[in-house]
Amino acid sequence: MRSNARKVEDGPRLLPVAADGRTRPPRPVPPSVWALPDPGLQGPQELIGFGADLAPATLVDAYRRGIFPWPHVDTPLPWFSPDPRGVITTDSLHRSRSLRRTLRRSGWTTTVDADLPGVVAACADRDDEGTWLTLEMQAAYRRLHELGWVHSVEVWEGRRLVGGIYGVQIGAVFTGESMFHRATDASKVALVDLLDRFTAAGGALLDVQLLPPHLASLGALEVPREVFLADLRILRTRQVRMAVGRRPVTTLAG
Repeated sequence: MRSNARKVEDGPRLLPVAADGRTRPPRPVPPSVWALPDPGLQGPQELIGFGADLAPATLVDAYRRGIFPWPHVDTPLPWFSPDPRGVITTDSLHRSRSLRRTLRRSGWTTTVDADLPGVVAACADRDDEGTWLTLEMQAAYRRLHELGWVHSVEVWEGRRLVGGIYGVQIGAVFTGESMFHRATDASKVALVDLLDRFTAAGGALLDVQLLPPHLASLGALEVPREVFLADLRILRTRQVRMAVGRRPVTTLAG
C-alpha cells in the first residue's frame, strides 16, 4: 500500500449511505473493452502491461484479476501484480503497545464512507515529491466510490479528519490503495478499524499490495502471488457490506 500525508480541512462531507446502515452494494459495470492479462500466466515479473484506461469497467476487471494501476512519470499507464503479495488478516494483525495506548486514550472516532473525497485528496498530497495518485486516478476512485466499489475509513478528532484509508472492495477481498495521517498512529487506527469492520461483515482478506515496514509492524505478511490469486477467485463473488456508523476507537483496543 502506498501512503502519503497532508493537512486537510475540518468537518466531514457526508455522502448518502444505504438505509440499513451498511455500505452500498456495488453497481454492475459493463465488461472491460481491454483484454487484461492473467497475472498467473506472466511468469515472475510484477509489471504485467501498459496502457488501457481508468474507466470503471477497466478497474473492476483489473482488481478482480489481482491487478492494479500504478502511474509513473513519462510512461504509459503501467499495471502491476506483485509476487509475493502483501496481505493482512485478523489472525496476523499485531497491535503494538503504543498503538494499544492510542486506541485506549485518543478519544478519536471512526466512520466509513463519510468523506471519501477528503481521504483520497489527503493521500494524494505530497509536498516533497510527485505522487502516483494523479488527478485522473483520484477522479477514477471517486467514480468507483459512487458506484459502490471503493470505500474509505475516516479517523476523527472531534470534527477534524486526522487519518484515513481507502481502497477497492471485490467481494470478500479489500485492496487498500493508500492511507494518510496527520496525528501519530491515525493511519494505523484507520487500518485496524477497516480490518475489524470488514471481517465482522464477512470479509476475509485485506490486500495491502506491497509490504513496507509500517505495515509489517502491524502483522502484514507476504504470500506467493499464486496463493493470493487462488484466494481471490474464491472470495471475489461474495457479498460483504460493512457497517458505516461512527464509533469510538476504544472498541478496537482488544
